[in-house]
Amino acid sequence: MTIEVNINEAKARLSNLVARAEQGEEVIIARANKAVVRLVPVKAGSGGRRLGEAKGLVEIGPDFDDLPDEFMDHFR
Repeated sequence: MTIEVNINEAKARLSNLVARAEQGEEVIIARANKAVVRLVPVKAGSGGRRLGEAKGLVEIGPDFDDLPDEFMDHFR
């Protein structure tokens, strides 16, 4: 089932519309009778990147902090 509401109605019924989208209903929000956005639930595990996600995948060489002499000359 698809529900289409205008922005003002969506503001007033947001909690209800979110619940309906979570239950699988398609919720469309319109401006001036033109559909502009679709309200959809977030899938589990799609929370973006997590801290430490690349642990063990990146190696920093022992010379990481060494700067070329030509570069350091600009600071002397």
